[in-house]
Amino acid sequence: MQQVSGRKLKAGFPTAVEWSFCITTVARNQGEMAHTCRGTINLFTAHFDTEDSCGIVLTSGGRTYHLKAGSEVERQQWIATLELAKAKAVRLMGSQSDDSGDDEDGTASPADKSELHDTIKKLSLKLDDLSTCNELVAKHGVALQRSLSELDGLRIPCESGEKLKAVNERATLFRITSNAMINACRDFLELAETHSRKWQRALQYEQEQRVHLEETIEQLAKQHNSLERAFRSAPGRAANPTKSFSEGSLLTTKGEDSEEDEDTEYFDAMEDSTSFITVITEPKEERKAESGTTGSVEWTSDNVLDSTSLVPQGPPKVKRRVRIPDKPSYSLNLWSIMKNCIGRELSKIPMPRLTEDLEYHHLLDKAVHCTSSVEQMCLVAAFSVSSYSTTVHRIAKPFNPMLGETFELDRLDDMGLRSLCEQVSHHPPSAAHYVFSKHGWSLWQEITISSKFRGKYLSIMPLGAIHLEFQASGNHYVWRKSTSTVHNIIVGKLWIDQTGDVEIVNHKTKDRCQLKFLPYSYFSKEVARKVTGVVSDSQGKAHYVLSGSWDEQMECAKIVQSNPSSPSLDGKQKTVYQTLPAKLMWKKYPLPDNAENMYYFSELALTLNEHEEGVAPTDSRLRPDQRLMEKGHWDEANTEKQRLEEKQRVNRRRRLEACSRGCGAEEAEKEAEVYVPLWFEKRLDPVTGETACVYKGGYWEAKEKQDWHMCPNIF
Repeated sequence: MQQVSGRKLKAGFPTAVEWSFCITTVARNQGEMAHTCRGTINLFTAHFDTEDSCGIVLTSGGRTYHLKAGSEVERQQWIATLELAKAKAVRLMGSQSDDSGDDEDGTASPADKSELHDTIKKLSLKLDDLSTCNELVAKHGVALQRSLSELDGLRIPCESGEKLKAVNERATLFRITSNAMINACRDFLELAETHSRKWQRALQYEQEQRVHLEETIEQLAKQHNSLERAFRSAPGRAANPTKSFSEGSLLTTKGEDSEEDEDTEYFDAMEDSTSFITVITEPKEERKAESGTTGSVEWTSDNVLDSTSLVPQGPPKVKRRVRIPDKPSYSLNLWSIMKNCIGRELSKIPMPRLTEDLEYHHLLDKAVHCTSSVEQMCLVAAFSVSSYSTTVHRIAKPFNPMLGETFELDRLDDMGLRSLCEQVSHHPPSAAHYVFSKHGWSLWQEITISSKFRGKYLSIMPLGAIHLEFQASGNHYVWRKSTSTVHNIIVGKLWIDQTGDVEIVNHKTKDRCQLKFLPYSYFSKEVARKVTGVVSDSQGKAHYVLSGSWDEQMECAKIVQSNPSSPSLDGKQKTVYQTLPAKLMWKKYPLPDNAENMYYFSELALTLNEHEEGVAPTDSRLRPDQRLMEKGHWDEANTEKQRLEEKQRVNRRRRLEACSRGCGAEEAEKEAEVYVPLWFEKRLDPVTGETACVYKGGYWEAKEKQDWHMCPNIF
């Protein structure tokens, strides 16, 4: 009898009875069933369930056992052990029914190395026999054909007897060789069939073990999160501050400061992930329902939120490339990933990837023409969400930008904008970005990336505010990016998720938009990568409901009435919004053909590293390591990357030596870290109260004159 465990499971009943029992999987044969001890439970027919945080209900036949573990963790350990044991029992019973006549022990575990080696050796010998027989069959077949040809050419009857005898001998040899080959094939087939079922069971066993391992890891993660929640809610610890949305519909777990400490944890989205309910109403019915209220519920006449003009019209004036060389197939090493993650800042944003946020710039071009500030807010929110659509397949570590590296995007002709990025700091890594559009808006930001490797996943937290200003109306919008999380760092396929709350504020009108990026969960009923939001005015009145996914599309629906719902059993109350039918604001462009072999680049991303004349000598397009990588020469690119990084370290040491001549060692260390950007300067932001790098001008004038004497030699 195969016992799973001899541990003593305490049953914490009111009678305080403690007892031990023996759990068995299944007997090797039916005769052994008579020799089992009293109280033995046959796991083949047993059923397990939970009744509270520590209780276990075990049913076998007509008997039911109510057990209680010492803790929730111990209960889960027992449940996992019992489920694994039951799976083994079912597997053993199935193997007995399949191989009742075999002389094997019926276990489904994989064959040991010696047995597998002997089997492979036998199969190899049989293959050699088949090869030899094939050569003999071919040889004798040719001889037989030659003899038959000679027989056809006979004219003298006296010679026919000898020739016919030779043909007979050839035919006999051919028949003997063919029979030998047939027998060898039969032996090979029988041997393969004998072991195929065993190997199939071994493969199934490995698959089931992997599934159980994944389920166990999932349970451990849930228990870990539960313990952390319990620790945070323990007496003496302050709860995380929350800020309520004006309608009571959305909550954010962060204050004005978006920087997160190392203890921040993210949990699976369970039930009630959305905190409001949307009811779609036909426009005619709504006009009747709202006849007694003030204000119009009609869509604005300019129809600026209509989806018919989502895609910019007209072909580009400059023909640009539509593909790049296919990426090489390189396998990733787990320990090299961990070595580069633990204790280090991992995700440093390169210039071209930051510029990809402008892929759907036409949303801002449309927002210029909005006469309503809340409608303009909807388009700004859609633009902020669209910047994440390029990240869904981006799980690789990007290039580390060099200090002083720049990237320009001069597309006034086809996109109507000019963009400039500069790496303004190396410790911590920080990039400044400025965009000017001839359609009447400008955008600027300074983004610093903080990342932490947390064992199961990698958290990437962008720090810094994004500013957007419309010149005609003076509307000034400010928001911050959500947290990106790369999952399955250790086991499984890497995938990325966007989580957290994003608040967009119009500092002129005080309109607000609360966006919630819902984390993906195996147990949630919500669609993957879902985003919800509500746009409200300065008085807190909700005007639009936003919904969609950050990798596909965003819709908005005008609110005509809002009412609080009845409290649920747990005391939570949601806001019910009655809305007009939703309108599509943004939809992701389809990826180019063969995108999976081109790093999943969009059409815009394919053009960003394309060589252009007249750019600054510090432009990312001129980086030799990046150029080599694009061509598929990864080894050479890595060598060149190390050269560039060493050159950057030498430049820092020179700054340190220059500073040490006039001050102490500690002050020199600080001075060496201070880099004066070429095209940006530090200013106090009057809106956020933070110091940030803003564009000070001069780049496009220098490009027009092709005067780059002030640029450092970084490549």
